[in-house]
Amino acid sequence: MKFKDRRDAGRRLATALEAWRGRPDVLVLALPRGGVPVAWEVARALGARLDVLVVRKLGFPGQEEFAMGAIASGGIRVMSDTEGAWPVSERQLEAIVAREQAELERRERRYRSGRPPLELGGRVLVLVDDGLATGATMSAAVKAARSAGPNRIVVAVPVASVEAVQSLGALADEVVCPCTPEHFRAVGMWYEDFAQTSDEEVDLLLSRAPGPQ
Repeated sequence: MKFKDRRDAGRRLATALEAWRGRPDVLVLALPRGGVPVAWEVARALGARLDVLVVRKLGFPGQEEFAMGAIASGGIRVMSDTEGAWPVSERQLEAIVAREQAELERRERRYRSGRPPLELGGRVLVLVDDGLATGATMSAAVKAARSAGPNRIVVAVPVASVEAVQSLGALADEVVCPCTPEHFRAVGMWYEDFAQTSDEEVDLLLSRAPGPQ
């Protein structure tokens, strides 16, 4: 299975989430930036509200796309099983965390434009990204969301490694992923168009968020 782009992936992912259509307690949370176009289509199909949950990957020095962990709002930090793949000093790690924390805070200010986060307590949260490689970023998102007291957390992604789905299965209440290739390699391999999502595209989609207002 290969997706044309993130919007196409979102439409196809939404078909696997049909059981949640029309439920007033469902809230779709996108992981910016790449998860926003996917989540927009999911929210539209389900008739659900859309918000963002800002999470930042902690990439290895010189191998930034390979996650050794992630951080999320609320001081959440998750380290993945790949943390020891390359030696990283404590000083290097803290410098990476500081840089990503600053970017996390910048994105929260920009994407919310002064709006407070939606209330997560007692809701069914559908956490959406464009794919999972190690799962570290989504793990941080699940832990951050869990602290808000939702009734259920559903992780929903178009494509993921088998290992990531297994690890998230231990954290989330449900994992929905229509494509788990045996030879995964990278998320971008499963998209014809995997161009970087811009801040401007995120702003536009959030301003046109589907679902009840």
